[in-house]
Amino acid sequence: MTGPEIVILTGAGVSAESGLGTFRDLGGLWTKVRLEDVATPEAFARDPDMVLDFYNARRANARAAEANAAHHALARLQAARPGEVLIVTQNVDDLHERAGALAGADPADLIHIHGEFAKALCAGCDHRWPSGDAPMTTASTCPACGAARVRPDVVWFGEMPYRMEEIYAALGQCALFVSIGTSGAVYPAAGFVAEARAAGADTLELNLEPSEGASYFRESRHGKATEIVPAWVEALLAGG
Repeated sequence: MTGPEIVILTGAGVSAESGLGTFRDLGGLWTKVRLEDVATPEAFARDPDMVLDFYNARRANARAAEANAAHHALARLQAARPGEVLIVTQNVDDLHERAGALAGADPADLIHIHGEFAKALCAGCDHRWPSGDAPMTTASTCPACGAARVRPDVVWFGEMPYRMEEIYAALGQCALFVSIGTSGAVYPAAGFVAEARAAGADTLELNLEPSEGASYFRESRHGKATEIVPAWVEALLAGG
């Protein structure tokens, strides 16, 4: 096998216990704002100050958070099985990295399908660069072209998720697909389990409660991510 043996999809539920709220639970992010106002290219064109203020607050919240036991467990798994574990995360925080998910590993072993708070994107020339800690404003300029069209390098609704070709290639040859902390409601990620199953992979869901796609998994385990993810990793590394 030339690709990863294990593909792990992580969602907002993995970072929730670090203080980063999920999107769709009661009181979640999208119950407080309209996605049309802050998470579309049209919103950025209409009111860039509002969009940048929203993401500046989210970036500050993410910087203040700390990786939890689930992030650390997945980092241990990658360290124990180098080159065999691909993490595909829907999260735009850097908690996987801060837990050591890429320590000694190939950067290709972690894919941010929805982009990263840690990067900025020029809406003019598509240049990407580290965003740093300073707030983004409408006066911020691109270091490549000089345009004052700086935005977070995150995938907004209506935009194409990143590195899909690599992800589908991995799903087509992995032996195990694991979904952790996801709602199972957002495509294309919600369809990954079907892709993996069609290619013959075993499938496992680790989630606080059954997701919308729970019936597609051969096995599901439910509970807090900080409890069930470390337990699964320890059992896997022990050969269980």
